Amino acid sequence: MKKRIPVILLLLIGAAAAVYFLYFKKTDTQTSDLTLYGNVEIRQVDISFQVPGVIQDMFFEEGDTVKKGDLVAALDDKDYQINLLRSQAAVKGQKAALDEANSLIEANTQLYKDDMIPKHQYTSYINSRNGIRAAYDAAIITVHFQENQLAYTKLYAPDDGIISTRIREPGSTVGAGQLIYTITKQNPVWIRAYIAEVNLGDVTLGTKARVITDTVDRTTGQKKEYTGRVGYISPVAEFTPKAVQTEDLRTDLVYRINVYVDESDGFLKQGMPATIKINLNN
Repeated sequence: MKKRIPVILLLLIGAAAAVYFLYFKKTDTQTSDLTLYGNVEIRQVDISFQVPGVIQDMFFEEGDTVKKGDLVAALDDKDYQINLLRSQAAVKGQKAALDEANSLIEANTQLYKDDMIPKHQYTSYINSRNGIRAAYDAAIITVHFQENQLAYTKLYAPDDGIISTRIREPGSTVGAGQLIYTITKQNPVWIRAYIAEVNLGDVTLGTKARVITDTVDRTTGQKKEYTGRVGYISPVAEFTPKAVQTEDLRTDLVYRINVYVDESDGFLKQGMPATIKINLNN
């Protein structure tokens, strides 16, 4: 009888272990998160003047915040103003010539109808007036062009952001298209991560995710957490990038995904490491 007690006890322990692994362990797996690791990506904009010139003013330093439409730099525009004045004067000259041509035609129309001047002479007046009108139209177009050229001597922020690089300084002679500032946009912000093929079925476009920074926010002493969603899944597999390589995944194929942060508060910086948690029950 005493020998049977340990056997029964062992059977009970075995049964309890089986229940744990078959039920509780399964439940833990079902409610576990898929954990991914990645880096913050933020779009950057390189801005430049559309016309050449000498930089007269630069109004922002690296690290400054800018709003869309803020004037960030300006060229010396004296020559562009002169060109505009010259083109405006040309319009006035062509308008005077056009008025004169119209007056000449008006004065000779009745004479032509009365056969007092030959047809080729009257036709010459018409053709001359048409040529002057074309020149007048071209002069107006030139004024619009010069107005645009003058406006291009001012450089404005294309979107809200932070000046991440100030490339030139006042006094520099720059050509059209040469970089002046690099602006880091505040939105959108996303985490670039890689997911193994075996987990690819666990995520779809729009899948919600938690984004947790690996850097502690000193103001709170806690790792900052954001909500996000899967906004991109690469259709092409690739080898695990060296930046996120681990010994057991070194030769595995993965798919790149982007998790877009719903609301960014400026804490997330370019290249910052982050952890992505995706609840597999969602």
